[in-house]
Amino acid sequence: MSWKKRLLLAAMSFPLLLIVLLTWGLIEPYTLDNEEEEAIIPNLPSSWEGKKIAQLSDFQVGMWWDNVNTIDESVEKIIAEKPVAVLISGDFIYHAAPDGKAEIEEVVDLIRPLAEMNIPVYAVLGNHDYGIRNKNTQPKPNLANKLERALEEAGIMVMKNEAIALELNNVTDGEDDANLYLVGIGSHWAKNDRVNEALAQVPQDRPRIVLMHNPDSFEAFPANTAPFSVAGHTHGGQIRLPNSPQWSWLALTKEDKVVADGWAKGYGAAGNNLYVNRGIGFSDIPIRINCAPEITFFTLRSQAE
Repeated sequence: MSWKKRLLLAAMSFPLLLIVLLTWGLIEPYTLDNEEEEAIIPNLPSSWEGKKIAQLSDFQVGMWWDNVNTIDESVEKIIAEKPVAVLISGDFIYHAAPDGKAEIEEVVDLIRPLAEMNIPVYAVLGNHDYGIRNKNTQPKPNLANKLERALEEAGIMVMKNEAIALELNNVTDGEDDANLYLVGIGSHWAKNDRVNEALAQVPQDRPRIVLMHNPDSFEAFPANTAPFSVAGHTHGGQIRLPNSPQWSWLALTKEDKVVADGWAKGYGAAGNNLYVNRGIGFSDIPIRINCAPEITFFTLRSQAE
């Protein structure tokens, strides 16, 4: 075949390839991935050994084409799995207007079943929950406060630069050696991520899980203070080459330091580990390619098996 015919064939094939990719990009958001991971937490109390927690992230409810069906599916799967806790790493809503009431009500209706099943749910807020689209946007604290109040009323604890001792139903209250702490960090883009303030509330050397929205907050943790951390925000790149979030649409268009899918290897201080969830919703366009929405189940271990 001559080079002219090869060039013509390639030119004719490109539109077909583009149509196939776009079609799959509209389908993939409804193919929810169940990721099973092992999380190592030094000094983990024996009562927590082998327990499972779940992570969800980035619902983005209120975008012109959001993904509420997949959110609903993820909630059903968590209820079936019955983890001891659920962590939601922010961006519940998108660019809610005029006051966010409709979007907030929809979010609460979607995740209320978790609390109704007596599964403890903890959350932090993301940039979109403050109405922040980019780093030059001024935060809307009133919007964030409305969302926080609605979530708290539904039984979801919203954390902002604070730490709490988690409890298991079969462990006696006040049993100090059974305490596992959860550290929740405020929104990075809202300039509200005060890491040292949150860490000061954890007794020294006590085991902890760290919950944040933006992976960029992770950089502020001193060595060995965040052995197991989770974040969202990046959508894993949303549209990317296979298994390459660094070569993705969001990596090229956003201003974040980290675009990760899974464990962010080589990032942060020594002894700290961060897992970045791909989330469920979208940024800007309702397409995901090589970046399916994710629900993550972590099995807690004191050391690798």
